[in-house]
Amino acid sequence: MQFSFMTEPQAGGTYDDLLRLARWAESVGFDSFARSDHYLNMDESAPATDALTTLAGLGRDTETIKLTVLVTPLTFRHPAVLAKTAATVDQMSEGRLELGVGTGWMEPEHERFGIELPDLWERFSRLYETLAYLRSCFGSDNNGFAGRHYNLEPIDVLPKATGDLPIIVGGGGRRKTPAIAGRFADEYNMFTTDTESFEARRRVMSKAAIDAGRDPEAIRISLVGYPVMGDDQADYRDRLAAHAASSGMETGEYEAMLESRNLPHGTADQVAEQFAAYAGNGVDRYYLQVYAPLDEIDTADVERVFNAVKDT
Repeated sequence: MQFSFMTEPQAGGTYDDLLRLARWAESVGFDSFARSDHYLNMDESAPATDALTTLAGLGRDTETIKLTVLVTPLTFRHPAVLAKTAATVDQMSEGRLELGVGTGWMEPEHERFGIELPDLWERFSRLYETLAYLRSCFGSDNNGFAGRHYNLEPIDVLPKATGDLPIIVGGGGRRKTPAIAGRFADEYNMFTTDTESFEARRRVMSKAAIDAGRDPEAIRISLVGYPVMGDDQADYRDRLAAHAASSGMETGEYEAMLESRNLPHGTADQVAEQFAAYAGNGVDRYYLQVYAPLDEIDTADVERVFNAVKDT
C-alpha cells in the first residue's frame, strides 16, 4: 500500500510551512504529499494559500515525492484554466503532479468570494464535462469536446503534461461520484467507511469503468483518515479519551463510532492489522490526513503512525 501525508492549509500556514512538511514527508518515505484546496477555514477565516501555485513551488523545491491536490473544486477554475495550470505544474515538477477534482461543497467560501455554487445536480453535470475536457486536453489526440457547459475546439493544447497526469475523483457520494470515477479517474478516493458502503461504492465504480471500456482493476482506490493509535493498550485508551473529549463525546461512544465507520484504532499492532485488511480488500493508497495549522502539526506523531503501517 502507498501512503500520502495530507495537510489542510486552510487551517493556517505559509508556503514555507508547506515546504518544510513536504521535504519532511519526502525524507521519511511517503509516496506523496497532498494538500486540500479551500479558500476558507471551517471557522470562516481565510488564511489559505492557493493549492496549485504552492504545488508548483514544491515541484521545484522537492525532488521525488508526488504532489497531490485532494481535491480542487471545479467551481474555482474554468476547465481550460485548470488544464493549462495543471499541465504547467506537472512540467515544473517533472511529472509529479496528481490532480484531484471534485464538485465543491463549502457554501460559505463561495459566498464570501463571490464564486457561483450551482445546485448539486448541476455540479455533477459540470464535473462530468470538466473531466471529459481535461482528458481531451491531456490526451495525445485532442478531438475537441462539446458539452452543455463547456466547449473545446480540436486544437493541440500546450503545454502537455510530462507523462500520464493522474486524475483523482474523490467524494462521499454513493452513486454519482463512483460512477464518474469509473468513467474518468485514475484514482477513486473516499473517506474511510464501513465495509458494506465501501463495497457498494466499488461495485458502482467498477460497473461504470467496464461500461466505458476501461479496466476497473487499473483504477487505484484510496482512503483518507488518521488512526487513533497508541503504542500500547494504556496509551491507546489515553489517546482515545482525549479524542473523545475534543469531539464532545463519551469515550465509549467515540470508540463505537470508530468501529462503525471502520476507522483505524487501537494499539500499533492492531492498527497495522487493520491497514493490512484495507490492503487485502483492494485499497491501494491511504492518505494520513492532519487537520491543523501547518506550524502546529506534530510530525513526530505522524511518523510514529507511518512507521507502524508503512509495510502493510
